[in-house]
Amino acid sequence: MTAGAHERRWRVGLDNYGLFPLDLSPLATLEWAADRGADGVSFSGLTPEWQRRMDASALADLRAFAAGRGLYLEWGGAQHIPRDMTSWARKDLFDRNRRAAQEAAALGATAVRSCSGGLMRWDAANPPTDLLLRETADALRAQAPMLRDHGVVLAIETHFEFTSFELLRLFDICGAEPGGWLGVCLDTMNLMTMIEHPVMAAARLQPWVVSTHIKDGGVLSSPEGLTTFPVPLGQGVVDLAAIIPMLGAPEQPVHLSVEDHGGSFLLPIHDPGFLSRFPDLQGAELAALMQLAETARAMPTCRPLDRDAWPAVCEARIAADLQALRACAAALGPGMEVRP
Repeated sequence: MTAGAHERRWRVGLDNYGLFPLDLSPLATLEWAADRGADGVSFSGLTPEWQRRMDASALADLRAFAAGRGLYLEWGGAQHIPRDMTSWARKDLFDRNRRAAQEAAALGATAVRSCSGGLMRWDAANPPTDLLLRETADALRAQAPMLRDHGVVLAIETHFEFTSFELLRLFDICGAEPGGWLGVCLDTMNLMTMIEHPVMAAARLQPWVVSTHIKDGGVLSSPEGLTTFPVPLGQGVVDLAAIIPMLGAPEQPVHLSVEDHGGSFLLPIHDPGFLSRFPDLQGAELAALMQLAETARAMPTCRPLDRDAWPAVCEARIAADLQALRACAAALGPGMEVRP
């Protein structure tokens, strides 16, 4: 190995969301993952029933099992938009996020996934994104000392609230820097639902990525607009071989956590009002996304699965996704990052 070159090993695990239909306890989820050769689990959230049971003893058992099997742990349960996403009433997130940070610290986890739900710009009657962005910045700045005290990064998922451009503005307003108290949980398929090309958006967010939802997906064009959806890993149009090498650094490796589920999302891009609510969208990126739709149209297996059908296939599909991601990571090699 030459001077200044560092090897990094991809650790491949799963996000627990795809296994929700099995109603596994967090400990049973770790056991399920370990039995299938996973390197760890990202618990992006728990059902209310299991969340109520996560006392100090349960957290200690989870940490001990992970340590005994050499598994990574990542945590979730945080939110960042200080409003109820249905009524739009204001709400204080500090106590909720402090609990998530305390639980993560007890587990030895350094990242806490944050997700507020989103899809707000699908309805023009909802508060404008710029207002929600400012309110989010105000709420997060007040949480910065608490997050630092617990040694955790609030990892905002690329979900359906903010685009990559808006996340970068949010970080700037908060005065945050990569490697600090704010970061990104990169969901590789959700980017398309926010009318972003996965590789282009991942490149914009690369310095901020601290955790992942590695998810393949498709996008199809119709007179109604674009429809985006997850598909089994390796059967979609998300170029994971281009995205994965961007992630992580020798001193702060990023784990590759598979996420998968059913369902689809309609993007009414032919509606000028809807499209105007994505002011950073450039023609070249939309054209690149439309090209992915042409690619997906020619792939008969790249089609959405009804959300109601997910429980029957979730276990087999997550297990297959794990195998496919391990193969993808192995094909990329251990990875070399040359540092000056």
